[in-house]
Amino acid sequence: MSTRGPIRLATRSSDLALRQAATVKAALEDRRYDVELVEVETTGDQIQDELIHRLGKTGAFVRSLDEKVIEGEVDAAVHSMKDMPTEQPDELIVAGVPERAAPGDALVTPDGATLDELPDGATVGTSSLRRQAQLLDSDADLTVEPLRGNVDTRIEKLLAPGLQAEHEARTDAEKEKKENVDNDDYEHPYERDVETWFSELDEIERRALEREPDVEYDAIVLAEAGLDRSGLAHRVDYRQLPTERFVPAPGQGALAVTTLDDEAGEAITTILDNPRTRIETTAERTILAELGGGCVAPIGVHAVLQGEYVHVDVQVFSRDGSESVAASRDLPAEDHVSAARSFAADLADRGADELIAQARRDDEEAEAKREESA
Repeated sequence: MSTRGPIRLATRSSDLALRQAATVKAALEDRRYDVELVEVETTGDQIQDELIHRLGKTGAFVRSLDEKVIEGEVDAAVHSMKDMPTEQPDELIVAGVPERAAPGDALVTPDGATLDELPDGATVGTSSLRRQAQLLDSDADLTVEPLRGNVDTRIEKLLAPGLQAEHEARTDAEKEKKENVDNDDYEHPYERDVETWFSELDEIERRALEREPDVEYDAIVLAEAGLDRSGLAHRVDYRQLPTERFVPAPGQGALAVTTLDDEAGEAITTILDNPRTRIETTAERTILAELGGGCVAPIGVHAVLQGEYVHVDVQVFSRDGSESVAASRDLPAEDHVSAARSFAADLADRGADELIAQARRDDEEAEAKREESA
């Protein structure tokens, strides 16, 4: 790679992916590199009827980008680290791990309600096996329904029923007001007319009004980093879910820039790599790799560097959230990889292996049924 030519960065074309790649682009441009973003449609973008965990098993959001790097069509690829399989092509390295954004999950509701304030039997949207298990572990009466799409799409699906109901009520009230124009005792229930109300809606709320949702969600759960990077954190009501109780996915909130082991990789490491985030996410992904659950089982791993130690929380669930193996441990920072492997082995002996094996059997059975019905 030379400063005389542009650095070509492969990225997915979703709004969130482009915003993430833009942060990498800006960091490189600050060091006087010319940078070109190359949008790539991945297998995960092409398949619309698969749940996220099924796509994750094959690295559907990652491989297409990495192939461009291996083939020399681009210099690097920008990924959400939590989407990356633990097994990477031998030709590639994770050259840059920028400083991590918020690692936890957010509960988004139309009115800012907490998880405990949701109505009995509330419907919560997520396509993450981990989030589903954690939600059911928190409240077995919840109904968890699949939810796919970009961050803004998911939020629109959440907001649509309430906004549409309000629009209908306001429209009916306008009609009733006209019918009672000569009735001095009539009291209009709204201070603003429909047109004024609509003009004051946020853009995402206006788009939600045009949706035809097939599921009415009381809440949805997604990564807080995705909300922030999409520019939506200040436009919706959400509550942070505590990372100790809802342990995030390994690598959540972090980006990873893959390259060949070449001059480009060296430059990107020098400019982008954040040592703290590198240590934390390495510990998380090492445990995930050792457990072998991948995207098949509900697994949360969250590491925080604290001085000479890396504090790690781990949760492994059954898919219905009824069984779990959970533990925390402080790993020596100077030897965090081998210590993470040892921790994973202990978790496996405590029953994590059995939960993961059952999740794999459940997945195989579900896949067989899908093929039979196809």
